[in-house]
Amino acid sequence: MIPRISLLDRSRTRQGHPDPQALRDTVELAREAERLGYHRFWVSEHHGVPGVAGSAPTVLAAAVAASTRRIRVGTGGVMLPNHQPMVVAEQFGVLEALFPGRIDMGVGRSVGFTDGIRRALGRGTEDADRFEEQLAELLGWLDGTQRAHPGVHARPAEGLRIPAYVLATGEGARIAARAGLPVVVGDLPARSRVAQAVAAYREEFRPSPWGARPYVVVSGTVAVAATGEAARRILLPEAWALAYSRTRGSFPPLRPAGEIEALEMTPKERELYEGALQGHVHGAEEQVAAELTAVAQDLGADELLVTTSTYDRTALLDSLGRLARLAGLHTRAEGDAP
Repeated sequence: MIPRISLLDRSRTRQGHPDPQALRDTVELAREAERLGYHRFWVSEHHGVPGVAGSAPTVLAAAVAASTRRIRVGTGGVMLPNHQPMVVAEQFGVLEALFPGRIDMGVGRSVGFTDGIRRALGRGTEDADRFEEQLAELLGWLDGTQRAHPGVHARPAEGLRIPAYVLATGEGARIAARAGLPVVVGDLPARSRVAQAVAAYREEFRPSPWGARPYVVVSGTVAVAATGEAARRILLPEAWALAYSRTRGSFPPLRPAGEIEALEMTPKERELYEGALQGHVHGAEEQVAAELTAVAQDLGADELLVTTSTYDRTALLDSLGRLARLAGLHTRAEGDAP
């Protein structure tokens, strides 16, 4: 059986469209996700990355929540080493106060991906090593237990119940386990490594006020179409963008699949491009249903967090509609709990 399904959108830009359009597309996609019956809609944080417009996830989450009525809205995630925990608590407190019972706080431990971006943020790679400490402080601002700053309170966050999630594998998954929080793991092409992280998380999980039992969200790329070849074409723009970035150091806007198929790639580009197409779940509905069921069983997933980036938004919306149908989301939507 396919578990609960949610969506993550990274606000990818498309060739010939200005960056702001990607943010408006994200908000429109959230409205469609709600109509289709998806459980959550999360946005991401990327600073100074060409091809990705989503740099302020809590601001974008506010726009998404204001444009929808039922779907849960959150971040996948706010990169905690880039921010002061009190500020993050305040931002989510404002979101929860405005949209009660609909906000998720997903946090990660990455820092800016280049030296220049890290300097602009006033952060360094060593800040990622403080993630466990920062996470504890963040939770303390929410439940009123933080002791690092006596007499200071994060308003309106303190006392609000905002579900928290940790985006991580490896040591990050262990940090989530020690904190008693749900974990979000990705990278389906490296499924064996993900399985090891999930096993360690479950083994080391400590029940907490934030979670009585382990909860595993598995994130990955999924594309569904009428045929397997049509589904594969949905993946081409992102695969080429990844190959391009690894040979030129710049992440480009998404290009149409037809343009990519006509490219004369170098052997290295071809190798990276083909590699970027491997390991994702894609195909016609019956095949995708079987693969997602297998992923959920293999990794013990309580929830799937689907992300699909492509140039053709018509194909993207068709894919999400097909995925909703095969997962029976319309029949689940009214009775879903947070």
